[in-house]
Amino acid sequence: MLVDLRLSKNAAERSKDGALAATSAVVRALADGAVDASSVRVECDWIQYRNNFREPIALRQVLGRRRRGTEVAIDLRQLEKLDADAALSSVLASDPVGVVHLEPWLPLSESCIWRFNALYWSELALWEEVSGKGYEQALPGGASGGTDTEANRDLILGLFKVWDGLAQRRSLPEQLTVLELGVGNGNQARTWLEQFVRIDHEMGTDYYRRLHYLMGDYSKHVLDLARANVSEFLDRTSTLALDAARPSDTLRFLEKKIFFVYISNVYDNLPTDEIVCLDDELYRVEVRAFLPASRVASLVSRLGSKADISDLVAKLLKFGPTLLAETSEPFSDPVDAGRFWQEVWSGLRLEERYVPLGALDLYRVCEGVSAELIDPCVDGFGDVRFHMSNGAAASFVDTLPLLHPLGSLVCHDLFVTDLDQYRVGFRGPGKYEGSVVNWVNGPVLAAIASRFGYHATFDAMEHGSNRRIVTMTARSRD
Repeated sequence: MLVDLRLSKNAAERSKDGALAATSAVVRALADGAVDASSVRVECDWIQYRNNFREPIALRQVLGRRRRGTEVAIDLRQLEKLDADAALSSVLASDPVGVVHLEPWLPLSESCIWRFNALYWSELALWEEVSGKGYEQALPGGASGGTDTEANRDLILGLFKVWDGLAQRRSLPEQLTVLELGVGNGNQARTWLEQFVRIDHEMGTDYYRRLHYLMGDYSKHVLDLARANVSEFLDRTSTLALDAARPSDTLRFLEKKIFFVYISNVYDNLPTDEIVCLDDELYRVEVRAFLPASRVASLVSRLGSKADISDLVAKLLKFGPTLLAETSEPFSDPVDAGRFWQEVWSGLRLEERYVPLGALDLYRVCEGVSAELIDPCVDGFGDVRFHMSNGAAASFVDTLPLLHPLGSLVCHDLFVTDLDQYRVGFRGPGKYEGSVVNWVNGPVLAAIASRFGYHATFDAMEHGSNRRIVTMTARSRD
């Protein structure tokens, strides 16, 4: 039996009793013959997200060519409140009666959790009405990590330096374009523009007159909030509805014209696969979303015994809560359907299994990028599970061509900067309100940047209090 403790020092200290109880329970199950000692692997995490897709104990099938077996996945945080032996026995003897599966086995990036994620952003106003709070209150500390005055001042001064150099060579364009992807409620845009106007006045550069600040987001509700928040700067700003994973679909006319792209807490909200390396064999994590029997029973009790929960969830994801309320008898109005949506999301869980990945050059991270570029990162690295950050990679690849040759892309997010970080802590997926959050694989993006002629660096945020946020900066190597 192999035991993998994916714990930071702090988590290990908090969960040392739980880890001992969990592994002891598995050993007792082995002694009783309930678990096959020759093929079992135990993985212990302490999951920092209070809301996530994991059960306290779950079984994962490993479907390898050279290796087949079972992984016992344990969340030590949830197990703190349970009897480890009873919880493990329950899982080993689990009866699927009453469980509702919402999809077949799929790669994580194709799971319905991402349709729930998209629904959250498209129907954010209704979610906020039902929950009674704004989405930023769900973020750690109740705010985004990017709205810092000093950080914005440093970025703007760097931008002015580039423009001053172009002006001296009489190469400065008439329109100076800046793009923000994922604008939130507009606080970042307002802070940035206030600093820009102040610095422009101090230096007497008259750059504000030539500025065009583009605010792009998937959610119309978010764009409306942002636009209202920058009302004093409307002469220099525009809002655009766009897909963060494919910004050039909307902005191709600005190719090589954008001097600065600012992104904060967007990449961690985009679809991703997970890859597992065990005994030098690579696997892709497949998932199957389900609602536990207890949650199904609660929903049926509220909606009536004739309610088909699986069908109602499918209609919710296809049509949204408003049309669901209009076409489905159990709901009185959109708010009632919104309550159903939130209850389903809260109870949603993921089963997992590992299937062989195959050759890296046959696996596509995103359009135009195969996974062979990560081979140097994982070759001989040992057992590890990590994100491919497919959606973040797609957005990054699609945004780079928009940059002016002297432009830069700055992204604040939950970046893993060394694959060793995956060994000592759970990195998602977790739940923020109705959306999904994952850490972003920085080495993958750095390898992609290099492949396309750019250099990406990662640094701790110099300003602000969120120590988890890392700043990625990408610029052309030429």
